[in-house]
Amino acid sequence: MSNLEILTLLELAEGSPKDRAALRGGAITAATGGIVRWFGIIGQRSLLLLVFLAVWETAPRLGMIDVTFLPPFSEVIAAGWQLAQSGELYDDVGASLLRALSGFLIAIVLFVPLGVLTGWYARLGNLLNQTIEIARNTAPLALLPVFILLLGIGELSKVTMVVYSCAWPLLLNTIAAVRQVDPLLIKSARTMGATPSQLFRKVILPASLPTIFVGIRLASASAMLVLVASEMVGAKSGLGYLIINSQYSFLIPQMYFGILGITVIGLAFNAILEALERRLTRWKAPAV
Repeated sequence: MSNLEILTLLELAEGSPKDRAALRGGAITAATGGIVRWFGIIGQRSLLLLVFLAVWETAPRLGMIDVTFLPPFSEVIAAGWQLAQSGELYDDVGASLLRALSGFLIAIVLFVPLGVLTGWYARLGNLLNQTIEIARNTAPLALLPVFILLLGIGELSKVTMVVYSCAWPLLLNTIAAVRQVDPLLIKSARTMGATPSQLFRKVILPASLPTIFVGIRLASASAMLVLVASEMVGAKSGLGYLIINSQYSFLIPQMYFGILGITVIGLAFNAILEALERRLTRWKAPAV
């Protein structure tokens, strides 16, 4: 509702019973219209997803796809419900979340400050540039055997793999964010007598946050990707273990549910990070 509509309704509230009846009718109409618009937006955004799920459900049942290799969506959900009832699902999800969040948060604590320093101090950037380029072009999954040999098949190797995979999106985006801060903003702050700490807190960090969050969201996707691969080797719990073990045991519906579980966790991570970004960058003008 617009401000004019709200003021009109408030004026009606102070009037006669007839006016108050009009107020109730207007409020109901406005609420109904809001609900309809909300469902319309959700429907538009979810249309392709609903079509995909409908095809997934009907194609195996109509014999278009072998049900042995692609069971209907409802059977996949039923298999997930059985895993939840047995408690196995919670153990696997909990193990994966603990590993992913541990590595992800450690990477943020280590590499975002390093990226800020590297972007701000040109000499440090020149010193680290070649090492960063070599390391970021070495695929994390190619190093999985190395991490296992050096750190074993326990939790340490898996968390370290997540840290390594998250490091480069975080580091590169943070460096770019600091270097792309408008020089006019920095000069203006210095002209007004800002100290180095004030310059960092009031200018550099706020201006860099949008690009830093791009790196954080990319790192969250890398964390799940690498974690699932590492859980397929030498693990006894986790969604990666659930997927590979279900494949070996030919429990295909469970395998697909494990894949869906990873997707849902990734979407949840992204939604949380987007909400946090909106909260921390409220000063930024919304995109038209």
